[in-house]
Amino acid sequence: MSVSSLVLASGSPRRFELLQLLDRPFTVVRPDVVEQRNATESPTDYVKRLAVDKARAGLALASADALVLGADTIVVADGQVLEKPTSFEHFAGMMQQLSGQTHQAVTAVAAVCQGIERVIVSAAKVTFKPLSSEEIADYWRSGEPHDKAGGYGIQGRAAKFVTHIEGSYFAVVGLPVYETEQLIVALINDIGGRP
Repeated sequence: MSVSSLVLASGSPRRFELLQLLDRPFTVVRPDVVEQRNATESPTDYVKRLAVDKARAGLALASADALVLGADTIVVADGQVLEKPTSFEHFAGMMQQLSGQTHQAVTAVAAVCQGIERVIVSAAKVTFKPLSSEEIADYWRSGEPHDKAGGYGIQGRAAKFVTHIEGSYFAVVGLPVYETEQLIVALINDIGGRP
């Protein structure tokens, strides 16, 4: 058996751009997966499950012998998962929680193909400078935080808030490039073909 193609199961423009860095042809599907944490799930279990759910849902939209990647990113502060903001108040509360503190950004990437599933997790510790109410409001008005886990994009305007990062920058953006390449290679070796 061989792998016919590589498919990214994501509507994220950031993941699309990062996957291009691997110089592998790929297509995109946009599965609809509910992102809701179960009460008993740890943050890591949650992000891994979402990545697998997205990859499986993407496989349903692709050819049966495609290798499908699904990914999810969460922000964890004080043991609490910070989701995408639902309102300015929600966003401002998250920014106040991140202000002057170190938090963790965690990305899981799942690869599924022909009944085989593999998942990797990559994380980074990110430290923010203290944020003023004006900075928080200005950032919200930029529109950038609206679809971002934890309410910020490190590759965008929030870069000016970051004083230190320890770990994979690309895990914070949403697709750890090195780890994703290793994941693809391992799954292709398991299957015995190259997309």
